[in-house]
Amino acid sequence: MNRPTNEATAIEPKPMQALNWIHPEAKIGKDVKIDPFTVIHEDVEIGEGTWIGSNVTIFPGARIGKHVRIFPGAVISAVPQDLKFAGEKTTAEIGDHTTIREYVTINRGTTAAGKTVVGAHNLLMAYVHIAHDCFVGDHCILANGVTLAGHIEIHDYAIIGGLSAIHQFVQIGSHVMISGGSLVRKDVPPFVKAAHEPLAYVGVNALGLRRRGFSNDQIAQIQEIYRKVFVSGLNITHAIEAVEQDIPASAERKLILDFIRKSSRGLMKGYAAQSDE
Repeated sequence: MNRPTNEATAIEPKPMQALNWIHPEAKIGKDVKIDPFTVIHEDVEIGEGTWIGSNVTIFPGARIGKHVRIFPGAVISAVPQDLKFAGEKTTAEIGDHTTIREYVTINRGTTAAGKTVVGAHNLLMAYVHIAHDCFVGDHCILANGVTLAGHIEIHDYAIIGGLSAIHQFVQIGSHVMISGGSLVRKDVPPFVKAAHEPLAYVGVNALGLRRRGFSNDQIAQIQEIYRKVFVSGLNITHAIEAVEQDIPASAERKLILDFIRKSSRGLMKGYAAQSDE
């Protein structure tokens, strides 16, 4: 009769199964780190040094740059929520050194633009949604819960406050700051701060401009332009004429006037009661 023994029975280890799934046709750059439970489909390109957290899903058409950080739960390059989408081959492109926080969703483009673009050095905080055919420039910050409908353009160094919702086809100029919880239905020109409901001009983003190297003279000229556009009571046509007549030509003047002339949705409201300092 065999007696029980206290000696441990050796168990031969079994090979560990992969905890993520990467399609063999996906192109993964050097030194990319991919955490468990992430799924990467075909027709995906990921640049070197990028980190992808757990439970991330990256669908076909994703073009992810170098040294990007993608936090858990994000979904990149899912098909658009546009009912006209018919399965066409499009992309979602993300520039270098961009950070994408938890549960951000970025949809790929439709035939309208062919791609959705998020530039370099951006911060997309948790639960941001970027719909089809949007363009986000470089060095932008979209705070928690910001929602972009389709075909929106946001230019460099813009900051959008948390839980703001932006209407389709809206354009937001460079160096803009929009307060949290805003409903953005109209275009927001460069260099300004915007707040209130309905969204209105509340001054020039002077502090942000100083941090980015704009001189006091440049800021003063921008302030004078917007006094004519938003505070003087002139309509847009007459305000443009006044700016061109009274304010010397400069790169900032050209950028502002070009933006206003190209606006398809019209500008947000003026807010004469606020200081533009």
